[in-house]
Amino acid sequence: MAASSARITTIGFDADDTLWHNESIFEASHRSYCELLSRYHDAETVERTLFATEMRNLDLFGYGIKSHALSSVETAIELSGGQIRADEIRAILDSAKQMLAHPVELLEGAAEVVPALAADYRLVLITKGDLRDQERKLRKSGLEEHFAHVEILSEKDTAVYRRILSRHGVAPEQFLMVGNSLKSDILPALDLGCRAVYVPYRITWAAEHAEHPQGSEVDGRFFQIATLRELPALLASLASAPAG
Repeated sequence: MAASSARITTIGFDADDTLWHNESIFEASHRSYCELLSRYHDAETVERTLFATEMRNLDLFGYGIKSHALSSVETAIELSGGQIRADEIRAILDSAKQMLAHPVELLEGAAEVVPALAADYRLVLITKGDLRDQERKLRKSGLEEHFAHVEILSEKDTAVYRRILSRHGVAPEQFLMVGNSLKSDILPALDLGCRAVYVPYRITWAAEHAEHPQGSEVDGRFFQIATLRELPALLASLASAPAG
């Protein structure tokens, strides 16, 4: 698909690990979890089994900390052969509660860039996960007022993006998606004909791994930046680019 020369009117932002830290909270929890189960199995086995359990439960539990906690309890029961103690299960639940109460820490540039762009573009938050937790983080982030619309979803794929753009009356060539996940933020938007900006986070959950888009069909539509601070300059360059 050729590069679009249409003016961008609407920008979609992912939330977790795009606007604020999230995966680093899971990283700390995983370390504690592996230590808790170390008398049953080594860390590699614990991590591998937990991930398999989470993937098996994804359709039932969805994404988020509560889903992670349920799968963690199930994995602990499995790996301990049913010998996991009540106090150890309590420790897993306490860890989940601590994660849910964790302060919202914005990523570099988010506090400045989001308000600045809201003056010139319609901003839409497009994130997946637990509704209550995502609403909490958005409220505590201080960014909520800058988003014209908020979409908290159970999944993010091409069909979902198509429905969102249709609901808000935005043509794909007028939409740009910003996110840290190639699988959930970038590839579906590109498939739909939108433009997309990839802002990698230092950790990527295994379920979100995907290959970088390549080829002439994404030329002029796929961009990568190091931090959100680079986004306004990129948008300015796109706005000033000649048509064609």
